[in-house]
Amino acid sequence: MGYTTPTAEDLGLFLNLDTIQGDRADLLISLAEDLCKTIVSPLPDGAAAVVLSAASRAYTNPQATTYEVIGPMSVQRPQGSGGLYLTKADKTALKALAGRGGAFTIDPTPKDATPWPSWPPLVEDVWPGER
Repeated sequence: MGYTTPTAEDLGLFLNLDTIQGDRADLLISLAEDLCKTIVSPLPDGAAAVVLSAASRAYTNPQATTYEVIGPMSVQRPQGSGGLYLTKADKTALKALAGRGGAFTIDPTPKDATPWPSWPPLVEDVWPGER
């Protein structure tokens, strides 16, 4: 099927917003895609979740504000909760979606190997101790 670029409406649904600034959302989605392509290119199926996640951080907190006071109310956000960036989990997800970054094994056994040990050498096809 291939990767499909999310729309501004998709970002609005992702953020549970009734209205969304379409031009701003489209720009952030495009920038988030470019950022994701620095990890994996072309973007794999399922990468829309990572693109929307990165774009949503930038949409909801563009200045990466961590502490804000308005009158008697104050809000403290987690460090790194705004701006356009990819988290370590985002990068891991992109690599996994592309089929990279997982564990693997390499079998160094030659194709012509037998299940019998080659040492000590056999004498007249008899194992030591069987004489």
